[in-house]
Amino acid sequence: MLKFLAKLFIKTPREYDDPATRRAYGVLCGGVGILLNILLFAVKFIAGSLAKSVAVTADAFNNLADAGSSVITMIGFRLAGQKPDKEHPFGHGRFEYIAGLLVSAAIILMGVELLKTSVEKIIAPQAVEFSALTAMILFFSVAVKIYMAVYNGSFGKELASPALAAAANDSLSDSIATAVVLVSSAAGHFLRINIDGWCGAAVAVFVLRAGIMSVRDTLAPLLGTEPDPEFVKKIEGIVLSYPEISAIHDLIIHDYGPGRQIISLHAEMPTEAGSDIFKLHDIVDNAERRLRHELGCDATIHLDPVAAQDEQTRMLRERMETALSEINSGLTMHDFRIVPGPTHTNLIFDVVVPYDNKMPQAEILEKIEYAAAELPSGKNGGKYYAVVHFEMFRMKQVGCAALFPGKFMLIAQ
Repeated sequence: MLKFLAKLFIKTPREYDDPATRRAYGVLCGGVGILLNILLFAVKFIAGSLAKSVAVTADAFNNLADAGSSVITMIGFRLAGQKPDKEHPFGHGRFEYIAGLLVSAAIILMGVELLKTSVEKIIAPQAVEFSALTAMILFFSVAVKIYMAVYNGSFGKELASPALAAAANDSLSDSIATAVVLVSSAAGHFLRINIDGWCGAAVAVFVLRAGIMSVRDTLAPLLGTEPDPEFVKKIEGIVLSYPEISAIHDLIIHDYGPGRQIISLHAEMPTEAGSDIFKLHDIVDNAERRLRHELGCDATIHLDPVAAQDEQTRMLRERMETALSEINSGLTMHDFRIVPGPTHTNLIFDVVVPYDNKMPQAEILEKIEYAAAELPSGKNGGKYYAVVHFEMFRMKQVGCAALFPGKFMLIAQ
């Protein structure tokens, strides 16, 4: 049904990463959710009143809360689709994440209320009346909620939408909750066992768990998560497709919502005296344009000249890379350069330290300095001193980040 409605009402191209398409599908899913949840609330409320079942009535109000959640989803997608303005120059894409968080909060609130009502029913149990009409309504509700979980989950995956993923989790938990209510009502009628309150409590715990899991999933893109490895590979593939670029590091991915990503990185380019800086700049410009065209994100590339043809520089870098791997296999380096002087030569480079490293930074530096001092004397006969800047393997965000040892670092800012 939803795909039929999509063909009928959505006039935008069927490219899920297109902002207009995302907004249209999000609004459609939210609108269908509102109608179905209001329908379920009405029939369940009637069934619960007739059966005098707290579990059925609580499940009805759960559906009413779900209708409110669908409204939040619709509003979130519409606000997320707004164009950048003076107050929000990077757009409003994160409204979609906020909508998912609000839906998750609503799930938790309903779980708390359901648990409270169920405990009261356990303390003061009441007889539950069961009829074929009640059974049919509850069975119908389970089927509808499974359908809602399927379409929200499907479009949530296609659109990479936390809001729709939260709605799918909510619908799945509702279908299980209603199935438990159906079982408890039947048990009370046929077996004369009043487990209405206990089943309601079990449903409440399940709903609370679903809500907490949804909060975790919707908070993740706001706080910062590891980027999609495939997205990172695409960035690396595009930039390193230029023969003049030998390596990249300090890759930063700023995530301002679906389809609103800004990236920056450092590209190492072997250069020698007399290199045409305009040619190198042209290569960087072409790489930025390809990233924008193929991945749909704004990109800024910083050119890092590397004296790759200098025999001494290459030898010293290889020696220090070997020393780092002996200190800790997770240590990586970049931006290596040498500054010779009359009495000594400075080896200047950045060292990236992984989170799981247990060795104190001062001890790492001491070992690096010792390794540099043990290098054979250079042309001027002086010693080598290591001048090190430490960087942590980090994931701070407005997006996401990760570190790929020996290749590049991602920081979501």
